[in-house]
Formats: sequence, structure tokens, C-alpha cells
Amino acid sequence: MPFRHVVQQGETLQRIARLYAVNSVSLLAANPQLSLHEYVIPGQMILIPAKLDHQYTVQPGDAWESVSLRFGLSREELWKANTFLDPATLRPGVTIDVPAVRDRSVVRTAEEYGYPEMLRDLTLLKERYPFLEETCIGYSVLDRKIPAVRIGTGSREIQVNASFHANEWITSLAAVKFIEDYAEAVRQGGDIHGSDAAALFRETSLWIVPMVNPDGVELVLGGVYPAHPLFASLHEWNGGSFDFRRWKANINGVDLNDQFPAFWEEERARRAVPGPGPRDYTGEAPLTEPEAIAVADFTRSRSFRHVVALHTQGREIYWNYRDYEPDDAEFLALKLQQASGFKSVKLRGSDAGFKDWFIYEFRRPGFTVELGSGINPLPLEQFPALYEETARLLVRALAL
Repeated sequence: MPFRHVVQQGETLQRIARLYAVNSVSLLAANPQLSLHEYVIPGQMILIPAKLDHQYTVQPGDAWESVSLRFGLSREELWKANTFLDPATLRPGVTIDVPAVRDRSVVRTAEEYGYPEMLRDLTLLKERYPFLEETCIGYSVLDRKIPAVRIGTGSREIQVNASFHANEWITSLAAVKFIEDYAEAVRQGGDIHGSDAAALFRETSLWIVPMVNPDGVELVLGGVYPAHPLFASLHEWNGGSFDFRRWKANINGVDLNDQFPAFWEEERARRAVPGPGPRDYTGEAPLTEPEAIAVADFTRSRSFRHVVALHTQGREIYWNYRDYEPDDAEFLALKLQQASGFKSVKLRGSDAGFKDWFIYEFRRPGFTVELGSGINPLPLEQFPALYEETARLLVRALAL
């Protein structure tokens, strides 16, 4: 029998479905007043449908690939449990058997990825791989810690960061999944995308900041509710809309990738955005926002050989900045292009970004990498291909 659930702060439909181990399609069917792209608010009552363990009713639009991805299985594993069905197509309304998932990946790549999911995964990954080192580099506007994870012991230090922009949260999923895959390759003493993982571990120290903008990511995924401390302001800054899925800025309405002291004044004039909003507001001065300050202070505290900032979308690599980049920057970008299939692009007319500032201040290589294609936030259906390209790029970046 269905039962009631009272929505708690920070919950989304997908998080509730995950909590009760029901699929989101069944959850929506039990709550026809909702849609998958609708926010739920604390105190709201929803029905949780009864479920049959290890079974799933095929929904319109389902395919073997999408259902297997949803349950963390391969297509072959799912089909072998249902050999009486057509291996080419799934018919809506049919109940299929879902085999129990063996102990496998920590990171769930078929679900929306926010701050609680990242914290959970980092905790589990540190338990599984004790050689991972985590540190807090600072705190967000709403006092969420911003973690950085180190993997490797070498003197060649590299930084990778993700989710400067809130609606690009899929980059955080890619970053944490790479931590898991790299750590597992090190533990197994094998290779990762053709490179010796143990050798990379000995020679490099990879620092990953998986979510620079946690408040913004949670705004995109969960929206706001009347008790939120910035409820009225966010509603106004968002043009009177409660749909925050296209929001790029931090919770103060400042674009964190326009916050760095690299010709900031010119970027502010170019953007010409007068105040807080979903995107492109530079703030009143460089490095006013705690998230940008945290990343800048962390970067200055280490001697990074180069940095990689993960963004979406466009499948491009930006490597230059006003001719301040080192002589070999374009050559290195071409190596990343060869590994990933992304296009190396010499960018003009952009200032005050993290990559810009790193090149300007340190005169070392910096790369902004735009993952995937389409409109942000990118759909999770893109993740397998997006991640494959990104992982190959990151492995190559370790050896630059």
C-alpha cells in the first residue's frame, strides 16, 4: 500500500525516490499533481508507492540501455535476467526482473548530483581508498564546506575544479567519478585509459575541487522555499520565476567565474549586468565572494603546474589569455584535444575567469574545458559519453 512522506529541507523528487528505492516514474505516477521538473518544498505531503523488490514495470520511452543505467547494471546483465523478452525492445507495461546489484561503484551516475550526493560519495571513497586525502579549502555563502581531494604523492601538482557554475553540476559528477576510477586503478595496480595509474600516483599530486559553488548547485536542483534566508531576493533576481534550473551564479547572484583579478574591470564593462541575477554579474569588485576567495587562496597555497576548470558545454578547450600563457600552452592543449576529441580553441574577449587569472598571475598553463553539447543543465543521458571523453582528457592532463 502507498504511504505518505513529508518533504524535508534539501529533498528533491529524485532524492526521495532514491531514499525509498523506488523509481522516479513510479513516484510521479503516485503523485499526478507533480512533474519530474517541479520542485518540492519542505512540509509538502507526497505519496510513496508500494514496490516489488527487484522488479520494475516498463514505462513508455524505456529501453534496455536506459533501464540498465538507472539500476547500475550493464545491458547484458539486465537482459540475462529477462531472457524471455525481446532483446531489441521493451514493451511498456511489462514487469521485468532487476537482479540485485553487486558491490560496485560508489558514484551513481544515473541520478542528479548535488551537494549531499558529493559529500556521501567522498566519505565512502575515503573509506574504500584510505590513500585519498581530503581538506576543506573554505566555505560557501551559506556555510557549506568546499572540499578538495588529493590523489597522488608526487611533486608535480595539478588542480582540477568543477561546478563554478551552478547549472553545470554534471561536471561535479564527472570529477568525483574520476576520483573513484583513478583510485580503483591505483589500488588494482593497473592502468587508466592506457596510462600506468601507479606511476601517475607516484609522480603527480592531483587536487580535485569537485564543487566550487554548492549553494548554487542546490538552488538549481531544489529551488527555494519561504524559509530560505534569501527567498525574496532570489525570486526577484530570477525575474519573478521560481524555476532556477538555468541559474549559473552563486547564491548571492554573482557569477563566480567573473570574480578573478584579471582585467576584471573590462569584464564588468563588457557584461554590463547592473546587479545580482542568474548569470554574468561580476560583483562589485574582484574576489568578493567566499567561494572565489577559497579557490584563489587554495591556488596560491600550492605550486600547481597547471589547472583544469571543468565547465559545460561545447566540447572545447580554451588555453590562452591575452598572450600571457606560456609558449607551450597551445601544444599542450593539442595533446588534450588528441586525448579527448574536444576542440582546442584560442579564445578572445573574455576576462576575469579562473583560468584567465591563473595564467595572468602565475604564467603557467591553464585550461577551461567545456564538456558535452546542448543546453545547460545537460541531461544525464549524455553522461556516459561525456565522462569517457573527460576521463581521457584528465589522464592526459596528469602527464603534461
